[in-house]
Amino acid sequence: MRRTTTTNRRRCGALVLAVGVAASLLPPTAAAAANTVTVYYQPPAAWGTSVNVHYGVDGGSWTALPGVAMEAACTGWRRRTIDLGAATGLQVVFHNNAGTWDNNNGSDYTLRAGRSTVRGGVVTPDAADPCLPVAPDTTPPSSPAGLTAAVDGLSVTLSWTAATDDRAVTGYELTRTGGTGGASTVTTPTTRYVAYDLAASTAYTWTVRALDAAGNRSAAGAPVTATTGTTPPVGGSPLGGDPREDSIYFVMTARFADGDGTNNRGGSQHVRSGNAANDDPMFRGDFKGLVDKLDYVKGLGFSAIWITPVVLNRSDYDFHGYHGWDFHRVDPRLESPGVSYQQLINAAHAKGIKIFQDVVYNHSSRWGAKGLFVPTVYGVRDAQWKWYYDQPQAGREYDPMVEHDGNDPTLTAAQNAKAKGRPYNGDVWSGTAPTANRCLNWGTPSGAYSQEGYTVYHCQWPVPTGKLFPADLYHQCWIGNWEGEDARSCWLHEDLADLNTENATVQQYLIDAYNRYIDMGVDGFRIDTAVHIPRVTWNRRFLPALQQHAVARHGEKGRDFYVFGEVAAFVNDKWNRGSVNHSAQFFTWKERREYSPDDVQAAIEQYDYEQLLGTGGQPTSDNAFLRGNTYHAPDHTKSSGMNVIDMRMHMNFGDAANAFGNGRDSDDSYQDATYNVVYVDSHDYGPNKSNTRYAGGTDAWAENMSLMWTFRGIPTLYYGSEIEFQKGAKIDCGPTCPLATTGRAYYGDHLAGSVTATDFGVVGSASGAVATTLSAPLVTHVQRLNRIRRAIPALQKGQYSTEGISGNQMAYKRRFTSGAVDSFALVTVSGTATFTGVPNGTYRDAVTGDVRTVTNGSLTAAVSGRGNLRVYVLDLPGNPAPGRIGAAGPYLK
Repeated sequence: MRRTTTTNRRRCGALVLAVGVAASLLPPTAAAAANTVTVYYQPPAAWGTSVNVHYGVDGGSWTALPGVAMEAACTGWRRRTIDLGAATGLQVVFHNNAGTWDNNNGSDYTLRAGRSTVRGGVVTPDAADPCLPVAPDTTPPSSPAGLTAAVDGLSVTLSWTAATDDRAVTGYELTRTGGTGGASTVTTPTTRYVAYDLAASTAYTWTVRALDAAGNRSAAGAPVTATTGTTPPVGGSPLGGDPREDSIYFVMTARFADGDGTNNRGGSQHVRSGNAANDDPMFRGDFKGLVDKLDYVKGLGFSAIWITPVVLNRSDYDFHGYHGWDFHRVDPRLESPGVSYQQLINAAHAKGIKIFQDVVYNHSSRWGAKGLFVPTVYGVRDAQWKWYYDQPQAGREYDPMVEHDGNDPTLTAAQNAKAKGRPYNGDVWSGTAPTANRCLNWGTPSGAYSQEGYTVYHCQWPVPTGKLFPADLYHQCWIGNWEGEDARSCWLHEDLADLNTENATVQQYLIDAYNRYIDMGVDGFRIDTAVHIPRVTWNRRFLPALQQHAVARHGEKGRDFYVFGEVAAFVNDKWNRGSVNHSAQFFTWKERREYSPDDVQAAIEQYDYEQLLGTGGQPTSDNAFLRGNTYHAPDHTKSSGMNVIDMRMHMNFGDAANAFGNGRDSDDSYQDATYNVVYVDSHDYGPNKSNTRYAGGTDAWAENMSLMWTFRGIPTLYYGSEIEFQKGAKIDCGPTCPLATTGRAYYGDHLAGSVTATDFGVVGSASGAVATTLSAPLVTHVQRLNRIRRAIPALQKGQYSTEGISGNQMAYKRRFTSGAVDSFALVTVSGTATFTGVPNGTYRDAVTGDVRTVTNGSLTAAVSGRGNLRVYVLDLPGNPAPGRIGAAGPYLK
């Protein structure tokens, strides 16, 4: 009966249960002898005051539905005392007498004798009575110890041992003295801080104190003094500026443009994939090719480039960059003499183009992460496997630039043919089990065979359940439920070893690695697989660390460091199958309550708490919306600092109007949807989770672009879409087909020749194949869209409204006001719209130059043709409308 009656009940509210005797409910004599549970329950506000508890004592039957009434205990809490008799525990669920159940996600709440609390679905033994006043926290944390300082030119890295507190340490206060600027104090949530704003050859002294949530400060720990050097740290500087002013061109570096053929690498799958037959190595494009074609990107009108991960990868097919092995090193297959990653960043910045680097926090390659943990795998170098495993050589390690030449005298001709193109890997095999091995049946035949028919041994390949990775650094399971808690703590794929991001050692490894790229001056991070790390871990650890480091290193420009995460939700719902923890907008918000100081426990508490509140209990914002015709200052006090890719619009871009409607429907649930990254397709999927590149037709592409470039969010285009490159081609099929037949094909042939950009969206000269590419209709379209968007602040950063608009589904008004800037625009895409209730005045259309004088608050913008557009901009004091921008093209006319 219990399973059939409780399985589908909705889990809501927070629960506190005190197991023992409630003296206020039982007589004193009974209090000493009775075996009871006192249940305290905090229902959600929507439940009201009528709450029942439905329970079954161990070994006994359950109460009749819907349970027994609970009484008021104190403000916000209900209570019931239950006699256990001779039992040691019971199971309970709750009901609001209006059809809603809280049954712990179908698992019920299980309690044993003794006092316990359950808050947000998490049971904690020996709980305090929630109705008793909480004693004020007057105890300060312990003093931090072990403060050290490491000098690197004009920067100093400070680190110390974590302090302790009776409740929780919330941060640290670091005070600096010395130099000419007097004393200064900063706070940081971590036990590490990099100071950059320092003078040369100057002695500075630091002390550190710990802080708790009540504002208690510890005594200062022992000070440390360090003297700076004479030269600044090596690196670059970001461009800064609001990222919403940009449009983004997304390139897979290894597939974009080949500037240096000497770093091309096909890898071990070169022949099998079919790439060899096409003379198309997987690592073909490089930074030199991208530098050579920066004018192409600028000539299209893009002011930012999102590039795939740059860290040294390790797998059999890793051109995409998501199999990181050495996070501190740039993959040498992307660099060339004279064109390092730093030089690419500097060259892009010299042209006014930002670099957004794709980064991965969730996983490493299946061969581990150098400097954190690299597994020793079993690979008997017997006669059948000699071609795969190199003979170990002292002092050598994996290097993708040094390939097996296929002439090893110890191998047969057939084995040499298989080994050709495979980098040295003598560092990953062992014929004997390593010390403290926990992988079962090490080195015995598994019963499986390779594609070549060779025996595969137990523990030959790293997998999560093989116990080749330590549990403190790596998770140990496969994902079973993609909208469940395990989606945040298990492996996605056998090639993606899931890092235990709740471990402090892992956290510091990633923070240190990515700080290096912040130092190099990249302008932002695109965060891969962000949904597979708990939001509380992002909000506690990674986001504060990168924000602090960017500001410390680059000052005000560091405050503009742009972070946008991939929270993949391939559904058409506002919320991902009802799971808030797996929805894109969820990650844009700060936490709204404190959780356990332990990150593993905190992740579970946060997951349960937010799932319990459900979609109806999530915060909302009007940061993206006008109030009438008026722009209002957005409230970012609750922003996590992570922005996201707009997965819902992406999913619905099979039709622009559908994408627009779905975007509008979700915007109140983002912290600020004007910062969303918006694209039609990518290196992973097309709309509606299609596995092919978008093939809706040129007119549909033009319409999609017109919407993206004028609606809220940051428009992003996957390389080649400006000529419908590889339309309809399968985006990715791994090594089972040639890359040339996929959506990740090499693009450089279309860029051959020379091109010079005189401004964003303006090409001064072009010759060769690239000149033909630049004449494509969508190229002309996106060039003009970029010029229009750059000229009108309302289209970049404006809030929007659809009130008072009729005649066309895709029509909206936008406004941005800040300081002396005031920009107001009326936009309609692919159809005529009438705007009522708008300010009177003179409006100028940025597409046709048409001028309208509005005296009655109404303007009708006539437009026909799919992808055509009208953008009527209001003349305002100090902000004249620009009028017509650019020449008529195939769509904007």
